[in-house]
Amino acid sequence: MDTPLSAPDSWMWMIPALFGICFAGLGYMIVQALRSGAEAYSNAYSEQASRQFEDIFLFIPAQRITDISWSLASLIFLLTFFAVGDVQSEKSALTGILVAGVVAGLFLNAPAVVLSWLKGRRLHRFNVQLVDALVTMSNSLKAGFSITQAIETVVRNSQAPLSQEFAVFLHETRVGVPFDDALRNIVERVRSDDLVLVAMAIETARITGGNLTEVFDSIAGTIRERMRIEGRIQTLTAQGRLQGIVIGVMPILLAIMMIVIDPEMMLPFLRSRIGLIVVGAVIILETVGFLAIRKIVRIDV
Repeated sequence: MDTPLSAPDSWMWMIPALFGICFAGLGYMIVQALRSGAEAYSNAYSEQASRQFEDIFLFIPAQRITDISWSLASLIFLLTFFAVGDVQSEKSALTGILVAGVVAGLFLNAPAVVLSWLKGRRLHRFNVQLVDALVTMSNSLKAGFSITQAIETVVRNSQAPLSQEFAVFLHETRVGVPFDDALRNIVERVRSDDLVLVAMAIETARITGGNLTEVFDSIAGTIRERMRIEGRIQTLTAQGRLQGIVIGVMPILLAIMMIVIDPEMMLPFLRSRIGLIVVGAVIILETVGFLAIRKIVRIDV
């Protein structure tokens, strides 16, 4: 005959249940806190990125930037996890989650990288167009136009991005912004050293009454000569830059090819501790080599 459970034994199952409830509640709070922090960070980051994209006349909603960033990070997380982790082993799965989380976190900053590249490309186009704009303004001043009318001529005859920036400058002056303030605003938006020279020349001429046509011709000649020297430097350093790209990309391509050809050999290596250490060392050395080569071949004129 079975003996009934005593009162203390009948309550023993509640102790692990309470611990489970406590840990579940703690985990839920941690997840909610991480989720709230991630949403707050992504919203603030996306709004800032959206404003910076607007500065280069690319009007992308902040929510769209958030969706793109999280989608890209999620895709990279899954690819990295399946390449490094293994769901059949708790240790390997945890390692895969950690490595994939770090890599995916880096790709959350992808919009900033794209924005920096677009700004550099746009700035180069602006500087190239500025030479012809200075010649146009010089000829307009020789024809008896005012500086504002000369800038209007540049806006009509130029292409983006120079026409966009000077159009904003004209719009600010027409709505009541002082000429000097509008000039400082365009300098702050574009952040071009050549435009700084032009702005200083215009301000000096407005104060002292100097000959702007000669100044514009001189600045145009200086910018044109600097671009010629930069083009010469780019030609002389092309081999070094190509060598850096080849050396940097070759280990990555070899690793991908070996994973595709013989995954049974490579995946256990990538999931092992030694493999992760080797991959981390390769990433560090690749980064150091890239920065060193970039420092050597990048010459400011």
